[in-house]
Amino acid sequence: MRYSKEHKQETHARIVKKAATRLREKGAHGIGVADLMKDAGLTHGGFYAHFDSREALVIEAFNYAMDRATERWRKVTAEVAPEKRLSTIVDGYLSAAHRDDPGQGCAVPALGAEIARESPKTRKAFALKLDQMIDMITDQIQDVPRKTARKQAMSTLATMMGTIVMSRIAGNGEMSDEILSAGREAALGRAAAKAPAKKAKVN
Repeated sequence: MRYSKEHKQETHARIVKKAATRLREKGAHGIGVADLMKDAGLTHGGFYAHFDSREALVIEAFNYAMDRATERWRKVTAEVAPEKRLSTIVDGYLSAAHRDDPGQGCAVPALGAEIARESPKTRKAFALKLDQMIDMITDQIQDVPRKTARKQAMSTLATMMGTIVMSRIAGNGEMSDEILSAGREAALGRAAAKAPAKKAKVN
């Protein structure tokens, strides 16, 4: 049976969406093509009608996941005042909900270490999407030159992603919550703002 172009596109999109979830849950090598196709309700043999290789699927799935993340950021920042946009992104990212649901979360904490060992083609695709996330954070940093804002964005994003990795390692108990809280403070500079000023010693 020959399917329409629209049907093939819908099937392709379903595979990518399912793969994006499974890869974030299980890792880049934690699930095989046969299992991915089964999850999508398709046969293993149909895989190559949609993708040239497993690498091609991984790249598309990663791109899909990263695009969904930046879309969420655009949506939430559009609903708040400019001065609250960065804190809105950080607080949502460094939340228990994100920590506990890697399959629907940011792909970098879930896959970053594995992708760093993949082919140059895969790493290049990963780096491009990461750069887009950096630009998104840079746009939220006001009152400083763009170059300075970009450096701050890199530092903020690195803090956010590292915090999620650590919080997942710690589980979902008190220590994990403390890590999330500390990460939020560090990402937004709140720790310094909340620290009481030391009194000068009188000689």
